[in-house]
Parts: sequence; C-alpha cells; structure tokens
Amino acid sequence: MNTFKSLASRTIGFSMAAAALVASATVASPAWAEFPEKPIRLILPYPPGGPTDLLARVVAAEMSNTLGQQVVVDNRPGASGMIGAEQVARAAPDGYTFLANASLHVINPSIYPDMRYDAIKDFAPITQLAAVPLVLVVPPSSPIKKAQDIVAENKKNPGKLSFGSAGTASSQQLAGESFKIAAGIDMLHVPYRGSAPALADLVGGQINLMFDSMPSAMPFISSGQLRAVAVTTSQRAAALPDVPTVAESGYPGFDISTWYGFWAPAGTPEPIVAKLAEHAAMALKTPQVRERYAAMGAEPVGSTPAEFAAYNVSEGKKWAEIVRKAGAANPK
Repeated sequence: MNTFKSLASRTIGFSMAAAALVASATVASPAWAEFPEKPIRLILPYPPGGPTDLLARVVAAEMSNTLGQQVVVDNRPGASGMIGAEQVARAAPDGYTFLANASLHVINPSIYPDMRYDAIKDFAPITQLAAVPLVLVVPPSSPIKKAQDIVAENKKNPGKLSFGSAGTASSQQLAGESFKIAAGIDMLHVPYRGSAPALADLVGGQINLMFDSMPSAMPFISSGQLRAVAVTTSQRAAALPDVPTVAESGYPGFDISTWYGFWAPAGTPEPIVAKLAEHAAMALKTPQVRERYAAMGAEPVGSTPAEFAAYNVSEGKKWAEIVRKAGAANPK
C-alpha cells in the first residue's frame, strides 16, 4: 500500500511538473508569435477621400486578406495630421495600432517647434508606400493655362490670388510657397483639413489654384472638373504625359514631390514591424493595387523598416531646408 501511494505521489508530481513546464513555455513564448490575433486599427490623420486615405485603404484591404485579420481604417483628422499621429505615438506598442501618413509627418517638426510628440523617436517606421508628384490644378474656367499665367494674373490682380492646401505645413503648401519664391509673386495660402475639402472649394471657385497630390486630384482631372496645368517633379508624370513640369514652364530646378508610409508606435517589437512591412510589400506587388496606384499617379515603393527609417531622417532634413527658404515655420 505504501509503495502504491509513493508511486502515485511521484506520478502526480511528474504530471504537475510537466504542466508547469508547458505553462512556463507558453508564458515565455514571444508576444508576437501569433500576431495578429485580433483586428488591427490603421489611423489616418486626414478626412476620407484625400491621397493618404486613398493610397492606404487599398493596401489595408489587401493586408486584411493576407494577415487573416481585418485592418480597420480609422480617420482622425485635424491639426495638420498631428491629432491622429499623436494617438499612434501614445498607443500600446503591440502592433494593433499603426499610422498612415504623408511626408507631412517629417515636415511638421520644422513648422511646429512645440509638437507634443517626436516624429522620429516616438515611432517605428514600417514602410514607404508610394512616391507621388504634385500637380498644379485650376478650374476649367480659369485663365491660367500654364504656370507662367499665374504671374500674369498676379500682376492684374495683386494680392487677390489664393491657393489651397491639405493643411499648414503640408507638401501642398510648401509647393505653393516654393512657387511664390521661384516666380517672385505673392499668393494667399488657404489651409484646409485635408485635400478633399480643398479640392471641393477649388471646384466651387472659392480658391484659385492648388498644388495637390495626384491621387486625390486625378479623379477631378479625369472628370473635367479641374484642369492640370503642370506637375512639380523634374520629370513628367506617367499618368499625365502631356502635362509639362513646372521646370519646363519657365522655372528650372523646381522639383517637389510627396510620399506616403506606415508607422507603428516606438517600442513595437521588431518582428511585428517586419511582419507588417512584409504584408504591406506583398499588397503593393498585387496587380490590383499596382493598377490603382498607376491610375492615381503613384509609384509603389515597399521599403524595409530600416530603409524607411533612414529615409525619414534624410527627408526631415531636406524639408526643413525647404521650410526655411519658404519662411513657413511658425514661431514658438
């Protein structure tokens, strides 16, 4: 009887030890091993219909298919993209919240010296989605047929011309400010909470012109609601081969473009960042996404997290110089 009890006791002991070992292994397994186990929230810091929204949504839809969990788009516009970006900076670094933004993400620090987050230190870059030209657009009834006509109109009506943008510090504003310097003219900048409302006012005649990102401008150009006058890059855009560059139009050296990407909160485990980057790159290679991007005038990229991190730093320096030359920085 004592032998039976001893054997039973040892058997129970072995079972408990094995269970403890399994439990320990489960606890010790990486938090990202099964990522994602629930839906992921993608914050877009602009209203629906703008270029960031359009470019990110098509990729998010493909990522939902390959990740096996829904990537839910959450538009949080305001403060030149800083409201949504701050939400991501303060989110748990677990991969379940990430940001889609434009190059404005690295421009804002040069405009706003008292930002409530650090655009570099508070984020883990995931991937660059696309590189995109800007296009100068006007209503079809506008007398502006080429870039130099803006100068003529400015002489006719000094101080009356206005240009819209997706917000203060946006690449749209800085393109307009840079053109003002190149052409030696003055125009009133009218900032909006995203490209969509700015384009609506341009179509309605409340503003005179806009340097807009091609993804949001192309539907208006295709429908005839707006006329493309020039593109801001050094080479003509494949989507608008008959539209000259600003440089061709009499302003040599003019070369401004914008870009879009994904960021996670700083501290997000590298394997999770890598997995998000991998699935974004997979989406960018699909025929349906490439066709959508081509129609919008966007060139898909799909860089690695390390490549995108280095690009953030170099672009931040480049745009800081553009901001300085344009005199667009806000005082403290």
